[in-house]
Amino acid sequence: MKGYIAKEGAAWQSPLSLDFCFYILYTFIMILRRYRSSDCNEIISLFRETVHTINRKDYSREQCDAWAPAEINAGQWDALLSSHLTLVAVEGETIVGFADMDNTGYLDHLYVHADHQRRGIATALCDALEAAIPCKIYTTHASITARPFFEARGYAVVQEQQVKRHGVLLTNYVMQKRAP
Repeated sequence: MKGYIAKEGAAWQSPLSLDFCFYILYTFIMILRRYRSSDCNEIISLFRETVHTINRKDYSREQCDAWAPAEINAGQWDALLSSHLTLVAVEGETIVGFADMDNTGYLDHLYVHADHQRRGIATALCDALEAAIPCKIYTTHASITARPFFEARGYAVVQEQQVKRHGVLLTNYVMQKRAP
C-alpha cells in the first residue's frame, strides 16, 4: 500500500509503504513547546552530551568537565529554567534541543543534541524566543563553538571574557544584537 505525505499543503504519493512513510514523518517533525519540570533530567543529559561532544573541539577535556560536570543539581536547573521562558524542541518523544531567555532578552542556554546539529533547531529556538520576548537588545554569552552561529544571526562580540567554572577558566564572548 502506497502512502501519502502532506508537504506544505500539498499531498504527494510515496512509493514506500504507508508504515515507512509514517516513520519518516514521525522522525523529522519537530515541535517547540514550553519547558516542563519533568524535562529537567533529559535536558541535563542533552546539555552534558552536547558539551562533551560538540564543544570538545574548542575546549579541553578539563574545561568540558568543569562546564558540564558529571553531577548537576537538577533542582537548581529546574528552578532556573522555570524562571525563564524556556522552550524545548521535541522530535517524537525525544528532546533534541532547548533554549531559555529571561525577560530582559538575555539568552542563557541554547543547546542542540550532537546528533541533531545543523538542522535549523537552534535557529527555530532563537526565533521563537526573540519573537516571544521583544527587546531592543538581545544578549548572550556565547562559547567559542557557538560564536559563528550567533554572528550569522546578527550578534556582535562586545567582549571576550574568561569565566571560571569549578576552578577552571573557559573563554566565551559577551554578544549582543539589536532588534530590527
